[in-house]
Amino acid sequence: MTLKLCGFAVSNYYNKLKIQLLEKAVPFEEDLVWVNPVEPATLLRSPMGKVPFLETPQGCISESLVCAEYIEQAYPHHPLMPTDAFEAAKVREIITYLELHVELVARELYPQAFFGGKVDEATQIRVRKQLAKGVEGLTKLLKFSPYVAGDTFTLADCSAIVNLPLASMASKAVYGEDMLAHLPVKAYSQQMAERASVQKVNADRKACMALMAERMAKKAS
Repeated sequence: MTLKLCGFAVSNYYNKLKIQLLEKAVPFEEDLVWVNPVEPATLLRSPMGKVPFLETPQGCISESLVCAEYIEQAYPHHPLMPTDAFEAAKVREIITYLELHVELVARELYPQAFFGGKVDEATQIRVRKQLAKGVEGLTKLLKFSPYVAGDTFTLADCSAIVNLPLASMASKAVYGEDMLAHLPVKAYSQQMAERASVQKVNADRKACMALMAERMAKKAS
């Protein structure tokens, strides 16, 4: 059985895993799984109905961090984690700050930033404070030399590529200020866009966005 990446190509966490798989040259298939609404069959594969998840020969695995660790252990060729324990921990530290303290916080702004909704003032104030704190902490860890963890492309880059631009765009859209403006996010994104894996992910994301828009239009009619 071929490894299956399940979810949809608009999801940043789906794309994080997709970049990892492409960079490591792991053979895999993609299984389009929507989550609005969550189908009962999806709950049998992903306990909370979340995407992305992996379908492996032994069964399904959910949560992108867990999936990423599985991929590294199951497919050790072209490793994206340092062999040194401390350096590996620093890569995980960057991923945690990126996803827990920056992206997850900025995500509350997405309804207004990207989907035509509105985020109430109290939420905006709270998120701005939390995001500023998260970005400040993350800034102390990022190196951009030229990759976020140093001179080697790692799992931290798989996360940074898909998450830094989102937080940057969301804060600018809602606050009129890019809260990551002091970081070289644009230059980094342009550099990463030269990689074949990122080009593939970006192209597939655009195609999936069109599918999503078509699906939403059908539901609304």
